[in-house]
Amino acid sequence: MRAGYTLNGRYRIVRALGEGGMANVYLAHDLILDRDVSVKLLRLDLRDDPSTIRRFQREALAATELVQENIVQVYDVGEENGMQYLVMEYVEGTDLKAYIKDHFPIPYQEVIQIMEQILRAVKTAHDHDIIHRDLKPQNILIDHHQIAKITDFGIAVALSEHSLTQTNTVLGSVHYLSPEQARGGMATKQSDIYSLGIILYEMLTGTVPFEGETAVSIALKHYQAEIPSVRDIDPRIPQALENVVLQATAKRPADRYSDIESMADDLKTALSPTRADEARFIPENNDNGETKVLPISALKEMPIPHVVVTPEAAKAAAKGSDASATENEPKKKRLKYKDRHPRRRKFMLAGGTIFLLIVGILIGMALFRPKMTNVPNVVGQQESLARQALVSSHLKVGKIRKTTSSKVRINRVARTEPRSGTQLKENTVVDLWVSTGPRRVKLADYQGDSYASAAAKLEAMGFTVHRESVHSTSVPSGRIIQQSVAAGKRVVPSKTDLTFTVSTGSETVTLADLTNKTKAQAQRYATDHNLNLAFRYAYSNDVAKGKVIRQSPGEGAVVQEGDEITLTLSRGEQTDSSSVTDEFNVNVKIPFDDGDSDDTSDDSGASSGTNKSNLIQIYLKDQDHSFSTIYKQMTITADTSVTLPFTVASGKAGAYKVVRDGHVIASDSHVTKN
Repeated sequence: MRAGYTLNGRYRIVRALGEGGMANVYLAHDLILDRDVSVKLLRLDLRDDPSTIRRFQREALAATELVQENIVQVYDVGEENGMQYLVMEYVEGTDLKAYIKDHFPIPYQEVIQIMEQILRAVKTAHDHDIIHRDLKPQNILIDHHQIAKITDFGIAVALSEHSLTQTNTVLGSVHYLSPEQARGGMATKQSDIYSLGIILYEMLTGTVPFEGETAVSIALKHYQAEIPSVRDIDPRIPQALENVVLQATAKRPADRYSDIESMADDLKTALSPTRADEARFIPENNDNGETKVLPISALKEMPIPHVVVTPEAAKAAAKGSDASATENEPKKKRLKYKDRHPRRRKFMLAGGTIFLLIVGILIGMALFRPKMTNVPNVVGQQESLARQALVSSHLKVGKIRKTTSSKVRINRVARTEPRSGTQLKENTVVDLWVSTGPRRVKLADYQGDSYASAAAKLEAMGFTVHRESVHSTSVPSGRIIQQSVAAGKRVVPSKTDLTFTVSTGSETVTLADLTNKTKAQAQRYATDHNLNLAFRYAYSNDVAKGKVIRQSPGEGAVVQEGDEITLTLSRGEQTDSSSVTDEFNVNVKIPFDDGDSDDTSDDSGASSGTNKSNLIQIYLKDQDHSFSTIYKQMTITADTSVTLPFTVASGKAGAYKVVRDGHVIASDSHVTKN
């Protein structure tokens, strides 16, 4: 789907986010609620596949039932031109797979914090009897605040739908597949727990437990092979934390945690000192067909086999036994004392040899065991001092990286990788992250934008936003007229206060009675109420010359600031000589100045600024007007044409001049009818 396409008249596509086996995901903008969303659109080649459509709809049904902060929320479901789509919460960040790759090794406490969020989300699904069946790091999103959110319930089903779960078709990602799913069995809540155990394994070790050339070979390993020990990869991992992995990934579902809550409780205390001496977890029933050595107690409990003995065989056995005993008794007595001393010497020699062997092994282990050290806490120190501290701790200084930080001063160490306190082998490389100071943002030009939208975005970024409201005839209500910090300036959001001058639109004016007012009085009233005046002239025997005969709109009418009011002024009584006049109109085009033209420069060359409007004053000179008073005053925001009415004695000429922001920009001192 191309960028700019508006789905259902509401969701404007911005760009593609990713492609999956069932659907493509796009970043879109909700035009109604003014927010970014994710749109999941069923692939073109699968729109006629009934099973895929059911799976897509199942995801919508499953996700809409689940409302929890660690589950990506579904906002809308629909279809347009045969296209099935979901509209979901947009999570700005990355998936857990990429997060592990970029941040490994991850501190154990951080691993537990992320896993606890994932467990809360899965618990919500299980409480609604929904099994995810495809839990994997690629389906877990991590935002910039390390908030985890589970997505993609495409193959999740309710526990009651046995026809969909109990199938010979293997669903889910093979690296995280439970043994019962690998052999085509029914998925249960314990199947999700197994997948969670594999995810925890990957977060601790940076890799999955089983690899293979084919998906089948990996699935067989999940079914047959024991999970490798995470402590073999990283001996620093506490046994209690490894036990969480071992119990979650037990081959038999009955040996796993009974529910998500049990796993969460066990994980919460995995780093507790009280569990430091915990024994390795071994399933209660681990009989997988291997040959085993039975203990003596088991042999004693075995039944004695039933043997049939004849009388002749019994007599022969008794004779042989007595004869043998009589014959051997003297020999035993002779040998008893003869062999006692050589046996004692043999035992002493063997014991001494074993003792020396054990001592040698212990000495060898002490000599060749790698020396360990802890990463010192150098956060807040200068780079040179941090280097010295690492060398003093028998560690090597790795890459020096830059990072923004609102807590650590510029050019000071913000963090180390691995983190401080981590136990490492001596001469291990440690990277330093040096602060470049707080994150700075280039401020945009918000003039003309909606205040509500701009303020919400800026406050989310950490700005403090203030509003000042003013009336404006040229800027629509709710739009920004001016901003206190200039566009283009780079600022720290948390330390910047922004004040926007916002238009409340034109103020309404209830017109007063202007009849019998002089032209000057009418113009003062118009100026005080931000109104524009237009004048007409007529002879009147009742109204004195130069006063208002009538107005349009009339008294009591409600108008907006900036509206034009037409006043008819009296020429006085009509005489025979006054009838010999020429009346005509002249059209004048007034150009708008946006502040860049040279017309607005004063004698010193300084510009009048970048005004959003021009104040126009027009002067006429004819039978009814003189240059001593303004004929018309108005505000323009674009090029404007006006019609000027002239009344002159027959054969005479009139004149006009146009003043824009205090400068004469047009004039004509000889205006005639022809």
